[in-house]
Amino acid sequence: MATSRPEFVKLTGHKNFTQRLVLATLTGRPLHISKIRPNSPTSPGLAPHEVSFLRLLEAVTNGSTMQISYTGTTITYQPGLITGAVAGYGAGEGDIIEHNVPATCTRGITYFLLPLCLLAPFSKAHMNVRFSGPGVITAATETGDLSIDSFRTAILPLFDIFGIPAVRIELRVLQRSCTGQKGSGGAGIVELRFASQVRLPKTLHLHRNPGRIKRIRGVAYATGVSASNNARMIHSAREVLNAFCTDIHIAAQYDQAPLVADPGDKAGGKKRMGIGFGISLVAASNVTGVLFSADTVAPPKGGMVPEDIGKRCAYQLLDSISRGGCVSGAAAPTVLTLMAMGSEDVGRLRIGREVLGSEEIIELARDLKKYGASSWGIRDVDEDETDDIIIAVKGSGLGNVSRKVA
Repeated sequence: MATSRPEFVKLTGHKNFTQRLVLATLTGRPLHISKIRPNSPTSPGLAPHEVSFLRLLEAVTNGSTMQISYTGTTITYQPGLITGAVAGYGAGEGDIIEHNVPATCTRGITYFLLPLCLLAPFSKAHMNVRFSGPGVITAATETGDLSIDSFRTAILPLFDIFGIPAVRIELRVLQRSCTGQKGSGGAGIVELRFASQVRLPKTLHLHRNPGRIKRIRGVAYATGVSASNNARMIHSAREVLNAFCTDIHIAAQYDQAPLVADPGDKAGGKKRMGIGFGISLVAASNVTGVLFSADTVAPPKGGMVPEDIGKRCAYQLLDSISRGGCVSGAAAPTVLTLMAMGSEDVGRLRIGREVLGSEEIIELARDLKKYGASSWGIRDVDEDETDDIIIAVKGSGLGNVSRKVA
């Protein structure tokens, strides 16, 4: 008797594109997305960074099929098995997948790293990917992407609380870069080696008081500009933060701008790309797993001095802490997705009211419901006078189909 195929999950719009593809891959349900920028007069359909992510998804899976309409406004996705860096299935020499990001990409490298790290724990083999090409941007972007430093220090450590050892996750920044003058292009090089594959993520219980901030760490980076910009950003950020915390350490990182071939030069000359500077700050609480982050980068067109960049990032960090909860707005989608994909038990998370009411979290809850996940239980915190909310999330128990049950 033939088994019926699962019905397509039908969604519309281009928002949360990677999130929807990740949920389709983890649950094994096919996806149909329509009305992707249908009214755009200049660039309707899929954007360059979305097409690049589809190529990456095809490389790390086996058996996935994608059909894109002629205009690019509709896509049909049939998920396959998450294989990771398996020889013969996308990985080349050295058991690593080479992914080239085009120069027209306007999103930061964390646009690709965040969904990739959600797929990696459920992979059959290690997830080893090297990102290169003229479109790799390691700094924060004006579109809201995290910098590579905030991702490494504020997102990756959270996998530990799910029983996914962060010690076996390695993130190498071989070449730093910032956004180009037109908002695209960076020519950085980043390598991710994710060797923490598990059967099921552990149930999370992070609903106690978030505690007090005990230390602040950060990285000030400058690429292709004067290294004195780092000292100026660090000094202005400390002027704001010294009144709240004494354990503050902000490292300075200087790199030369990447040198790439100039397509407009017929003589075969080269030019510098990814010039800029910025700062990343992360605050850690005395409670394990409670991290808050902030990112600020100089705009591609210029017009901001390093002192303003440092102060703005410090105020953004204070604003993130003031929103309360045990998880920041940048990390909340990752944490909630892992809770929904975990064992069939009820996990609890304390989250700030503003974070829960953000558009990104609401869209995540709706997408999870579309894929058959349980509804969230929400109640106010009774232990103190804060406006925080405790979310109860029941795991789906899907886990890693490539791992045997112990």
